[in-house]
Parts: sequence; C-alpha cells; structure tokens
Amino acid sequence: MVSSVPRLVIAAPSSGSGKTTVATGLMAALSARGFAVSPHKVGPDYIDPGYHALATGRVGRNLDAYLCGPELVAPLFAHGADGCDIAVVEGVMGLYDGAAGEGELASTAQVAKLLRAPVVLVVDASSQSRSVAALVHGFVSWDPEVRVGGVILNKVASDRHEGLLREALDSVGVPVMGVLRRAAQVETPSRHLGLVPVAERGAVAVEAVSAMAAQVAGGCDLSALVALARSAGPLAGAGWDAGEALVSSPPAPLPVPSLGAAPPDPLSALDGPRPQAPDRLVVALTGGAAFTFSYAEHGELLSAAGAEVVTFDPLRDEELPEGTAGLVIGGGFPEVYAAELSANERLRKAVAALAERGAPVAAECAGLLYLCRELDGLPMCGVLDASARMSERLTLGYRDAVAVSDSALAAAGTRMRGHEFHRTVVEPGAGGAPAWGMRAPERRVEGFVQRGVHASYLHTHWASEPGVARRFVERCRTS
Repeated sequence: MVSSVPRLVIAAPSSGSGKTTVATGLMAALSARGFAVSPHKVGPDYIDPGYHALATGRVGRNLDAYLCGPELVAPLFAHGADGCDIAVVEGVMGLYDGAAGEGELASTAQVAKLLRAPVVLVVDASSQSRSVAALVHGFVSWDPEVRVGGVILNKVASDRHEGLLREALDSVGVPVMGVLRRAAQVETPSRHLGLVPVAERGAVAVEAVSAMAAQVAGGCDLSALVALARSAGPLAGAGWDAGEALVSSPPAPLPVPSLGAAPPDPLSALDGPRPQAPDRLVVALTGGAAFTFSYAEHGELLSAAGAEVVTFDPLRDEELPEGTAGLVIGGGFPEVYAAELSANERLRKAVAALAERGAPVAAECAGLLYLCRELDGLPMCGVLDASARMSERLTLGYRDAVAVSDSALAAAGTRMRGHEFHRTVVEPGAGGAPAWGMRAPERRVEGFVQRGVHASYLHTHWASEPGVARRFVERCRTS
C-alpha cells in the first residue's frame, strides 16, 4: 500500500513563534475551501489537537516517535489521513528539538523525514530584519534530509519591515509563502500547563479558530502551500489498524491472584454451565472540560478488543454509563475544577463502588488525582489512600518505564515509554504495589495498583503496546 496524501509540516525555530496559530489557521482555511484536512501534532501534546479538531471537524492525532517508536509514525499518519485531501502536521518546540539526550528522536525534523514531508518554517520576525536570512539559512542547511520548502513570517510590524525581510531572504532561496501581522484575536490564553483547552473555551475557541483562519487566508499563499504539500513523496506501507494491531500483539497473561487469595481449582471450570459474555461490554471513558487528554487510538483499540466505549463528563453526569464494566480516566485539569468534581458526590461514590468491586480502572495523571482521597483539601473519590495538591514545581519529560506490579492494564515486566506533565504532587507517590518503575531522570517507583485499579502520573500511548487494551477488556469480561 502506498499513501500519497499531500502533506506539510509546520515548524519553527523555537516555541512561541506561532506554529499553533499558523497550523490551526491553515487547517481551518483549507477546510473552508472544501478540503478534507487531516490534522496531526508532533509530540505528546493533547491541547493543540483539540484546536485542530475544531478547525477540521476531524480527530486531532499525535505523531510521537518516542512514545510509539519511529516505525509507527508513518502508519499512524496514514491511518489518520485516510480519505483526506491534504494533511497538516504541527511540529513541537524548535524544528530540531527532540527528547532530551536522544539526538533527533521525537523531533519535528525526524517526523518530517519519516513522513517524507516538506517543512514550512514559521519565523517570529518581530525583532529582526536582515538577520532573518542567517536564521533561515541555518535551519535549511543543518540537516540536508529535511526539506524546508517555504517560510511564513509572523509578527511583522509594517510594510517596510516586510520589505526588509523579503529582501534579506532572497539570498537564501526559500520562498516566502506568508506574512502575518500581529493579531490579538488569534491569541489563545495560557495557564500553568500551556494553552487553555478547547473544551473549556466553548464559543470563544470557535471565534479564535475563525480568526486564525482569516489571518492565514489573508496573509498566506494558500495555492503555493497546497502545491508544496503535493510535492511530498509517497509513503509505502499499510496504515495502522487497531484490529490488526491487536492480532499482531502477543497476548499477555491476566493478573495473578493477590497474596493470601485461595488458589483457583483448575477443574472448577468444568462444573456447571459455561458463563456467557455479556451482550454489552461497556468501558466508560472520561471527557468534558476537566478530562480533555486522551489519544484517539485508545478508544479505537478498546473498541477493536470488543468494548463499547461510552464517553461521559464527570462535571455533569451523576452516574457512570449504564452497564459500565471498566473505566478509563484520562488526563486533564481536575485541579481547575476540583470544587465541581468534589460537589458531584453521587458520581464520586459510583466510581469508588466500581473500584471496590474490583472492576478495571485505568487512570492517568488527572485520573490519578481524581481517585485520591482529596485534591487541594476537597474530597475526591477516595479510591486511593493518598492526597493530591497543586505545586509550584513543573514535572515534565519523557519516561522509560517498566510495570512493577501485575495489573488489569499491564503484566509485571511490561516495558512502555510515557510522558509526565503536571504541577501537582500526590503523597505518597506510590502504593504498596507501585504501577511503574522509572529509569530516568531518576530511578524511582510511582503510581498505584490495587484490585482492578492502575493509577499513575504517566501518560502512555497504547498503540505502542496494543496488548494493554486487550488485557484491560478481557479483565472487564472476567471481573
């Protein structure tokens, strides 16, 4: 199979140059012209894909060579871009910035090479004129395998400023495909972990994306950008498929009985009628403004494993979805909504009751906080004998982890790569049966495994280890 979807990577020399504005605006502008646009984001970021989804009407997908491995970048891209007219990939940090100490791994440049995609460099020109040529020349020549096909100049002050910049760039040989002035209406508010997610901004986010589209359409040569996207080389190989990923992933054993439990009788299964699988195997997945962080592939894998995935909002829904056999609580900002989450006592008790009876519960970061006894002094679900609070310290970075304890999610010894991103502290940081052991940046254990619960700060991408979804669903069938 060969994928020939036209594609562009929107990159920048550094963070804060305007990548999100340009990428989101370009997605929305092309969508308004009738293109079916496939949105993608390099790296583990959950927030930008929300704006991409608003701009295109399609699920925003991440391409992370650290979490999933370089070999999955092109298949995951092809999966998301299937049936689309064009794909726009927003980069992360500076073009050549990747995982710390890992060379080009997980950088925008590496992903561009894996996708055989041309790069458009967004340059913040607010404090320079002729120097822009040296900057662009350096990025163009640093890695000959990265094809920088155009430049978009951002935060240009005036027509005269634009003229100076264009004159300087004539010597570099990279065409200027857009010039954008400062525009306050396209700016998105930030807080302690970056941009405020789309789900929290409602109509204001819609207006911001519309403003981005208007700015890009008015200041960029859309025809030239589309032509550049069409120059991308073909990608050989099949697109990622959740069902095929489960088949090709070796099955992992279910959790062993806890210490002190009576050993099962190996012949007991022969007695009595054979149990029947339920018609509906519902796995509830958190959504809404407090829990906006989730990779689309997680739901797809759960569905392929036989679950009916039902999304609910812990800020609004007072009960778990009918028939819930398992619960996946993703990341987000429960600290912002701690009072509202705490006030929803009926749902907190329902979550605690589900965990108490041994149903599988997978909780990442925000989910970990929600399962604690309290968050900033406000009662949470009380599933874990731990308290959580906001902190001044930002914990951020990729992690190489190994499952320490057998759980409904992973067998002990399972290796996965993940990402931590939070300004909270949970005390204690690990239970008697920790979830993960970390190798870097320091050796430590982290998280909690008890009954069917697997709770941790670590964000993981299940496409890298599809067996965790199958294991989780199988545990839902038997718990």
